[in-house]
Amino acid sequence: MKKISIKDIARMTGTSPTTVSFVLNGKGRTSDALTKKILATAKKEGYQPNQIAVSLRTGQSKIIGLIVENIGGSFFGALSKELESEAKKYGYRIVYCSSENNIRKGREMIELLADQQVDGYIITPTAGLEKDVMKLMASKKPVVLMDSYYPGLDIPYVLVDNFNGIKQGVDHLIGAGYQNIGFVTVDIDLIQMKERLSGYMETLKFHNMKPDKKLVLTLQYESTKEEMVNGITSFIKKNKGMDAIFFATNYLGIAGLQSLSNMKYKVPEDIAVVSFDDHEIFSLYAPGITTIQQPTEEIARAAMNLLLTQLGKKESNLITNKIQIPANLIKRNSVKKEKR
Repeated sequence: MKKISIKDIARMTGTSPTTVSFVLNGKGRTSDALTKKILATAKKEGYQPNQIAVSLRTGQSKIIGLIVENIGGSFFGALSKELESEAKKYGYRIVYCSSENNIRKGREMIELLADQQVDGYIITPTAGLEKDVMKLMASKKPVVLMDSYYPGLDIPYVLVDNFNGIKQGVDHLIGAGYQNIGFVTVDIDLIQMKERLSGYMETLKFHNMKPDKKLVLTLQYESTKEEMVNGITSFIKKNKGMDAIFFATNYLGIAGLQSLSNMKYKVPEDIAVVSFDDHEIFSLYAPGITTIQQPTEEIARAAMNLLLTQLGKKESNLITNKIQIPANLIKRNSVKKEKR
């Protein structure tokens, strides 16, 4: 189907392309009757302005670049949906990219979005991209970091309170009487993973329980699902006295459930399970897995508000542009009831 043009509308309404252009862009003076006729024709024929031309004229593309770890993941997928909804309210579209926590790919995505002249960026940080992000800031491009941040760099960010989210889960386990709590994480050099491990360690100390390095398993981020399952299986076999296990991410939790199933372990009879970051699998898996839920709607709204403020589309009433949002403990039946 041929795309309708300004010349087509001019021909249909018996006017000049200049007059049509003025009316569609709210400029110039025409009679009310002619204005209504042109607008009605444009709407009926499904006229869409040429985005490149609009960008050249206004200096704005009305596009926001979004770079996340994995657009196909449940957490980032939910965030993207909320961000798109918020952006649409202000006439913005979103271009989605995945970095897969790879420096080279992250740089490629930034260059791709720069070529498209996006108006601003929302980025989930990858270790090693600090200089690239700072170049965007230096060029006066609005940037908001989401799900993590670069310590020491003055860049607006939004993420969940990882430390206290983990603390809630460990407190819950200890309150239910568990004493030997294992922790499974990955070797990504990002602040949120460091805060999750720190939350585990410090909460044990708070309860006068000495952290045991043998009860911490750190898997390679680039491990396959099978490698993660095998690694967790070996970890459980080596720690026979472990009565609970806390997974630092939902994909680790899912791999952990596969390990426990292969080993014929019953949850929570043989071992309790808690996972950071909720996933639909955890509510479907019998008996239901206790999780630390990241409030995607609040995170997305806060990130978009910070970006729109930089773009001059919203007035900020925030005290800070560095935001940590509380996580939610979702209690299910993978942990025995807390002792009174």
